[in-house]
Amino acid sequence: MKVEFEREDDGRWIAEVDAIPGALAYGATRSEALARVEALVLRILADRLENGEPAPEVDGLFAAA
Repeated sequence: MKVEFEREDDGRWIAEVDAIPGALAYGATRSEALARVEALVLRILADRLENGEPAPEVDGLFAAA
């Protein structure tokens, strides 16, 4: 999954995984935003698996752009 980054006018970073709806996280640094969105995606995928919902392939789960 590809992680997209943007920087806000106030300096915060946004990391988003388009393949997972709702997977968006802010951080003071790019690496903090990445760590937060990775954790969020793992929680989303775990929730889907626990509830028998489909989840995308997890091979090479994160690739920073």
